[in-house]
Amino acid sequence: MDSKDEGSAPCSSPVYVHNPHLDALKEDILYHFSLGTETHNLQDMFGDVKFVCVGGSPWRMKAFTEYIAAELGMEDPESEYPNICAGTDRYAMYKVGPVLSVSHGMGIPSIAIMLHELLKLLYHAKCTDVTIIRIGTSGGVGLEPGTVVVTKQSVDPTFQPRFEQVILGKTVVRNTDLDQSLAEDLLQCSKELNQFKTVVGNTMCTLDFYEGQARLDGAFCSYTEKDKQEYLTKAQEAGVCNIEMESSVFAAMCKLSGVRAAVVCVTLLDRLKGDQLGSSHEVLHSYQQRPQILVGYYIKKQLNAKAAKDS
Repeated sequence: MDSKDEGSAPCSSPVYVHNPHLDALKEDILYHFSLGTETHNLQDMFGDVKFVCVGGSPWRMKAFTEYIAAELGMEDPESEYPNICAGTDRYAMYKVGPVLSVSHGMGIPSIAIMLHELLKLLYHAKCTDVTIIRIGTSGGVGLEPGTVVVTKQSVDPTFQPRFEQVILGKTVVRNTDLDQSLAEDLLQCSKELNQFKTVVGNTMCTLDFYEGQARLDGAFCSYTEKDKQEYLTKAQEAGVCNIEMESSVFAAMCKLSGVRAAVVCVTLLDRLKGDQLGSSHEVLHSYQQRPQILVGYYIKKQLNAKAAKDS
């Protein structure tokens, strides 16, 4: 099985997995995708994939597929895009041209399971030069609602850039750096779009939506408004621009696999000013479209540049 140092990915590279046990498998069953190496020709199905966009909601990822199809002009935007993972109700997957769109559910455990199988899928399909981008929503820290945050580093609730996982009873710590050149490219794309404010900053990844994010409106709360404000102010001083629940394991696993990766999340509220979403459905929907607009523009720009180079 291929192995590789945990440094930055080269300009042109395959997707790496680090598991010698896979070689002994007659068939690798990607259970939560309802796919397998014996039942499906993964290279034929996915070998041309260059961009993978992942997000929590199946509906949002289907909407992104329809959006990117229209942007790229590769297929009729009125077409129906079948869910490749229709054999399971865990995740949804859609494909248009070289762009794969996959839902990951909510929280670190859900996205981690998806990423294990996604990275193996890309490995078995012999994909190269893959970029994976998480698009989603978040709570802002000192930012106006609707601001898009491109993650510089994912940090834990103590503001450290690390992802910790217990494996065989021992705590394993992994790096959560993301591709800085990709982050700068995305920031430049936002400037060219000139449609909404985009910043690059740290993203705090938590294990919980309520107490883990210092909310006062959960079923349990043992701290005061003053405690909350002091904590979020410390987070802001540590460079935290937003809070969500998937970026740390996403950054760690993508780095291990040698793929370029980015996290692009819109802020739905400023957590320094409140805990609950008070904006209308229409406003929130318009905010949620911003990451897909930015990432869609980036993908289109990259594909146009490659086409011009190849012509």
